[in-house]
Amino acid sequence: MDNFYVITGGPGVGKTTLLHELGKSGFRTVAEDARRIIQDEIKNDGDGVPWKNKAYYTVLMLQASVEQYVLYRDSDDREIHFFDRGILDACCYAEMMHIDMPDDVQYAAARLRYNRKVFILPPWKEIYKHDEERRQDWREAVYTYEAIQSTYRTHGYELIEVPKESVQHRVDFVVSQIRG
Repeated sequence: MDNFYVITGGPGVGKTTLLHELGKSGFRTVAEDARRIIQDEIKNDGDGVPWKNKAYYTVLMLQASVEQYVLYRDSDDREIHFFDRGILDACCYAEMMHIDMPDDVQYAAARLRYNRKVFILPPWKEIYKHDEERRQDWREAVYTYEAIQSTYRTHGYELIEVPKESVQHRVDFVVSQIRG
């Protein structure tokens, strides 16, 4: 959908902060499901976390990503939406973990399209932090960024790298790219 934009990148590069500021600027934003899934699974002593059961965690992420997309698509809301990651991020994770994706997921990734322009935030060591849900080390964060780049390019998206600048500068950059 032309009014659906993805903000992506490796872990800890400022995606959520950028989305929050875009929301404060009046845009509709869609939160990432991975952190919520991990928090829910920890709270319920579940296995759907990457350090216990990567395959189950991946299924939960893929399902949530597709459900979010369909929910906003079916709302018939023509406003611009910014998604904190997209369906292809979950597909990329599955590929990185060598987890086979069911045919229906591959079909969804091919058919449920976002705007051709995808905003990618590069690795930024100075702001990268570990926490309870983000356990990747710096090397893994860089590898994830590279894998995401490849995945989106393979699926025909135009990657626009968001500069390592202040949050407001990043907001202004993204807005200028969608309006310019």
